[in-house]
Amino acid sequence: MHTWQIQEAKARLSTVLRHAEQEGPQEITHHGRSVAVLLSRVDYDRLTGNRQSLVEFMRRSPLYDQDDLVIERDVSLTRELEL
Repeated sequence: MHTWQIQEAKARLSTVLRHAEQEGPQEITHHGRSVAVLLSRVDYDRLTGNRQSLVEFMRRSPLYDQDDLVIERDVSLTRELEL
């Protein structure tokens, strides 16, 4: 991971972005202390699991296409609440 001082990262933002896309995460420091890491969108999506839609996620469920699946609502009474 390449390290950039914040002043240099600001001055060469397009270069930092290009490095993030081509080489991976880029560390940004302020007064010698690591304060941020710049990731490409591909790396971010991979880390956060944003590669699939909700529909795709639901279709991967082991319960998908099960006709005998019964989902019942909880019919218990609510608790008393004093206002």
